Amino acid sequence: MLISFAIQNWMSFRDPAEFSLIASREQQHGRRLTRLNKFRMRALPIAAVYGGNASGKTNLFKALAFAKHFIVRGCQQDAMIPIETFELDKDFRSKPASFTFEILVNDDIYEFSFAVTASEVVEEKLIKILSTSEKVLYHRIMHDLNPRFHSSVRNQRLKFAFEGTRDNQLFLTNSVSQKIDTFKHIYDWFAKTLILVAPDARFNAFEKFISEDSPLYNRMNLILPKLDTGITSLGGEEVSFDTLQIPDFLKQELREKTTVETTIKLNERDEKLVVSRENGKLVVKKLYTYHQDAQGNKVRFEMKQESDGSKRIMDLLPAFLDLTANQSSSVYIIDELDRSLHTLLTKQLISIYLGNCSSSTRNQMIFTTHDLMLMNQSLLRRDEMWITKRKNDGSSQLISFAEFDDIRNDKDIRKSYLQGRMGGIPDLTADIIISDIARGLHSNGTEKI
Repeated sequence: MLISFAIQNWMSFRDPAEFSLIASREQQHGRRLTRLNKFRMRALPIAAVYGGNASGKTNLFKALAFAKHFIVRGCQQDAMIPIETFELDKDFRSKPASFTFEILVNDDIYEFSFAVTASEVVEEKLIKILSTSEKVLYHRIMHDLNPRFHSSVRNQRLKFAFEGTRDNQLFLTNSVSQKIDTFKHIYDWFAKTLILVAPDARFNAFEKFISEDSPLYNRMNLILPKLDTGITSLGGEEVSFDTLQIPDFLKQELREKTTVETTIKLNERDEKLVVSRENGKLVVKKLYTYHQDAQGNKVRFEMKQESDGSKRIMDLLPAFLDLTANQSSSVYIIDELDRSLHTLLTKQLISIYLGNCSSSTRNQMIFTTHDLMLMNQSLLRRDEMWITKRKNDGSSQLISFAEFDDIRNDKDIRKSYLQGRMGGIPDLTADIIISDIARGLHSNGTEKI
């Protein structure tokens, strides 16, 4: 689980901003909160982030995406670190960007933090949070070659890995690449548990729905017909590798890289293809949707024939299927959850997920949205709703609804939000904008509005 995430000097977030999934004392929807008795804490299973355009919602998503990529993949040797600092204040352009995570891995809480410039890691620290204290497992400071390890993890292999870590690389990343498992459970949380879904993500898990042997195949095809898309099922059909309309160099690369253990996904011209090797032969399967005609017959559709809304449902359903699965511990961060979806469908998907949450839940869903129908205390708690707000100097703030004292459980929270009492809405003066447009058109000889 994600307990908290903090950033500073990243894109529009100049000042420190913390996003916390620790539940407040309010009792509303208390049964679905995760109970971490060891730490006397309750964690939230969900959070929604609102805000006007260019207020910082997507920048928060991009911060998480950068941190995950830098931890899991890192940088090539001599490459620059692709950070984006606050550009509207020259004093911050050369300062490091900093990122701090508190995460639950198994039944332990860890704090992992790092600060980076475009050329090097300035600082990196891993702390194990105990019930009444904390233990610094390692601490790395720029240009200090003396490794600082806690006695419980100190060994010669870690020392060598520490000394061999490049300036533009995290020690956590390098230690795992050196096949040292001491901190691999932390690395795996970022690599496998933390899952980001961008607005233009295209059905990243579709290969799991091609095989009829996959449990997700049956679950997806059970739910899809109930979502008013007209799709009765999904399925994969084999196509000839030689007929693929892709460059020859890519075909050659597929021949060389596809092994018995490797499955490769392709997104070509809005088509979903999976390339695998069976009995030494390259096998290509293409994902199709199926509809039913007036006579009850199955009619096959190309993926490109489906609407944006249907494609978005297929993009998101794998996440919701995972979130409602037993023993799931995934943390999904979804930017623009409501994109191309009807508000009632979005609300229904969230309700289904929350209906499966309990005190033993270990998964989470965090999303950005403009959908005010979801801003409802019968669905979400106050501490599960956040606002990004752009200040006059161009920097962003991150504020929880729980910080506003005048929001009662019975209050119409949407009304307060739209009236601008909490910020996070566009600062528009419609009559001035319209009159300016009218004057401009009139001065150009166009008919006056």
